[in-house]
Amino acid sequence: MASGSDRNPIIIGGLPSQVPDFDPEETQEWLDSLDAAVDERGRERARYLMLRLIERAREKRVAVPEMRSTDYVNTIATRDEPFFPGNEEIERKILNATRWNAAVMVSRAQRPGIGVGGHIATFASSASLYDVGFNHFFRGKDEGDGGDQVFFQGHASPGIYARAFLLDRLSEQNLDAFRQEKSKAPYGLSSYPHPRLMPDFWEFPTVSMGLGPIGAIYQARMNRYMEARGIADTSKSHVWAFLGDGEMDEPESLGQLSIAAREGLDNLTFVVNCNLQRLDGPVRGNGKVIQELESIFRGAGWNVIKLIWDRTWDPLLAQDRDGLLVNRMNTTPDGQFQTYATETGAYIRDHFFGDDQRLRTMVEGMTDDQILHLGRGGHDHKKIFAAFSAAKAHKGQPTVILAKTIKGWTLGPNFEGRNATHQMKKLTVDDLKRFRDRLHLPIADKDLDSGPPPYYHPGRDSEEIQYMHDRRKGLGGYVPTRVVRSQPLALPDDKTYATVKKGSGHQSIATTMAFVRLLKDLMRDKELGKRFVLIAPDEYRTFGMDSFFPSAKIYNPLGQQYESVDRDLLLAYKESPQGQMLHDGISEAGCTASLIAAGSAYATHGEPLIPVYVFYSMFGFQRTGDQFWQMSDQLARGFVLGATAGRTTLTGEGLQHADGHSQLLASTNPGCVAYDPAYSYEIAHIVKDGLRRMYGGDAEHPHGEDVFYYLTVYNEPIQHPAEPENVDVEGILKGVHRLSEGPGGSIPAQIMASGVAVPWAVEAQKILAEEWNVKADVWSATSWNELRREAVECEEHNLLHPEEEQRVPYVTRKLSGAEGPFVAVSDWMRSVPDQIARWVPGTYQSLGADGFGFADTRGAARRFFHIDAQSIVVGVLTELAKEGKVDRSALKQAIDRYQLLDVSAADPGAAGGDA
Repeated sequence: MASGSDRNPIIIGGLPSQVPDFDPEETQEWLDSLDAAVDERGRERARYLMLRLIERAREKRVAVPEMRSTDYVNTIATRDEPFFPGNEEIERKILNATRWNAAVMVSRAQRPGIGVGGHIATFASSASLYDVGFNHFFRGKDEGDGGDQVFFQGHASPGIYARAFLLDRLSEQNLDAFRQEKSKAPYGLSSYPHPRLMPDFWEFPTVSMGLGPIGAIYQARMNRYMEARGIADTSKSHVWAFLGDGEMDEPESLGQLSIAAREGLDNLTFVVNCNLQRLDGPVRGNGKVIQELESIFRGAGWNVIKLIWDRTWDPLLAQDRDGLLVNRMNTTPDGQFQTYATETGAYIRDHFFGDDQRLRTMVEGMTDDQILHLGRGGHDHKKIFAAFSAAKAHKGQPTVILAKTIKGWTLGPNFEGRNATHQMKKLTVDDLKRFRDRLHLPIADKDLDSGPPPYYHPGRDSEEIQYMHDRRKGLGGYVPTRVVRSQPLALPDDKTYATVKKGSGHQSIATTMAFVRLLKDLMRDKELGKRFVLIAPDEYRTFGMDSFFPSAKIYNPLGQQYESVDRDLLLAYKESPQGQMLHDGISEAGCTASLIAAGSAYATHGEPLIPVYVFYSMFGFQRTGDQFWQMSDQLARGFVLGATAGRTTLTGEGLQHADGHSQLLASTNPGCVAYDPAYSYEIAHIVKDGLRRMYGGDAEHPHGEDVFYYLTVYNEPIQHPAEPENVDVEGILKGVHRLSEGPGGSIPAQIMASGVAVPWAVEAQKILAEEWNVKADVWSATSWNELRREAVECEEHNLLHPEEEQRVPYVTRKLSGAEGPFVAVSDWMRSVPDQIARWVPGTYQSLGADGFGFADTRGAARRFFHIDAQSIVVGVLTELAKEGKVDRSALKQAIDRYQLLDVSAADPGAAGGDA
């Protein structure tokens, strides 16, 4: 890797207007020379001379301002292209067979009675890009390492399946079961790259556009992190991300380019398939998206390789001494290039070359058909090989290859370059025949005239198939392939959890700090400690994790090249190339991408990591929910901490910081196991069980379960009791356990609470006993979500197995001996505890913080939402009154006594409305 000074100079440009001129006469000579070149040879010649001077200045290591955009031609000159080591004729035959099978697979999926959709135009445009990668670059996993990590463009999946079919990795049954995963099981193929659905095939889910690019960046960074920390040798691994030019409009696609450049991730290559079309029309009809992307990537510090024209343009560009052809290429907008892709050679001659006689003279010896087939670089194997080779060889920067293609390429005039091509899924008989002829495939007309079109396979012993197998053998195995080689981890014994189980004594601490204390003990474990990956979006101090700075240190590949301002303090800011903490800046999206890369390392590299991602609760599932879905799809594991949880605990921060719904959002993710613990001993049991499930392994899950844990923890200090002697561990893990029976009174009731609401429930329990003769038991609902999930599973089983003994949900069984009514309370909106309402054996009512949060004291906020202890008392009395167990007059008495209608009358509660 290049040094920091070579790779990232802080000042990369600037104008000389403020610099004294020590030799004005020499300066004037240079300026006069430029003026003369312009006057005598024209602006184009002068421009060329200036570009050559800048090029030579860089060769001599003279600092000059970066050029943000270059001419609309290939970055790699013809004379600089390397020797192409493949057999281009055989590779063309392989690609033609792949193209055909990809299109036929999608077309057959539209047969009557099925009609499941699919996309063929994206792969048609990018097929050559993939083919060169498969034949010459993508490393497999057979050597025992992680190989290369390839992020395939989601809409190109049919082509990846089609190639796997030629290699006998998939059968015709598989191809005919495309997008029919259940009805054609076990042969079904997922629509896009989905590891959860095809866990032996796909590695990275990418079709949620924008998540592929950010995922690839942080995967490349994770590779470097693992190597720096001595966890895995990732030195041979290269990350390839195949993307679309329209996809680059997504903020996640471009938002994290700087970290890749800043850390010099030369193990990363973006290949942007610039077919100039979005889903409905041109990406930049009036502009030039390749030029725009070049400027963006160059400005971010990336190495840019433009792959625009194929080899048929080389003779014309060699004649372009005056730069007229290049100027025409520079000034023609993308929308017009798309029109050229759909028009005749005569049209191109008249409109592209025709209005300048010097340009027209260049092509006067060419036929219209030859002009028509002046092609785009993304379809030329030799040009692609040159670009990929240059990307792999480049050091000190990540590389982006901007490859110009035609959407729907080779599919015929009804598809190529058409605005509607993305939505076109079925080829007519005439389309198929033209397509077959274009690909030179030996398929008879009679096989196309009726019934579904056939797949094509040249035969297992054919030259083409042997070539494919040989190339993959030489590159270390088949791609894509997902392999889980990791072994279960040796987990720490109960002693590690003993400290937090003792509670906090007379000290008041928040559940966030209780978790941090436990994490510190876990990281001391000789076997497990090094595998923890701490992740936070510039908020380690907020969450009390600055205590890790001196020991774990913050990962930075360049180390700490400055004296920290707080170097004399005990908790000084420490950066190190071997640091354990990932500090991704103020970017929840970047942190979540790190979380996914770390959480899937057990499969990607065969080495399990235990990511612990701590963030402002409101900015987790709400802001990056799509990535958490991606995390589940990628079968990633780890702990996610929604710190500063709740709608009323962070009221000094106001509306956008007040989370009252992330638990509800978490419930929608089937791979997420979500808890809302109240006390430190609950946290201990939940984390212990999470480590067991995700990293311990058992007979059913020898490599661990494909889930991740979400814990909502709070910033409100409370006294944590020691673990009870006969603690109900099963109840804690399944979602509910009884904390305490009512201390007095004779009228029975039940209060269920979670998280920060548990102390309010305990206070309400005391008031009910002392003032209203109500004996209320308090239950800690550690997971409303898990209770509901298990209950739904019971109902599903009962629905389908009526002849068997009917299952009773755990929450029903657990509460069956408790005499209601039941009142549930939390710092979440009512929808969170309402998830279990139908399975509670008795009258059920919930109190919650529905609505927007706001800035005020905690006590005022809880009185406003009517979830404080006094409001719980009234809630219980109200339900008892409905059952005739207390007189309704008691309700008005209680409301007046506790001044529930006066927000200002509430005890403000513990100070600290900020983080």
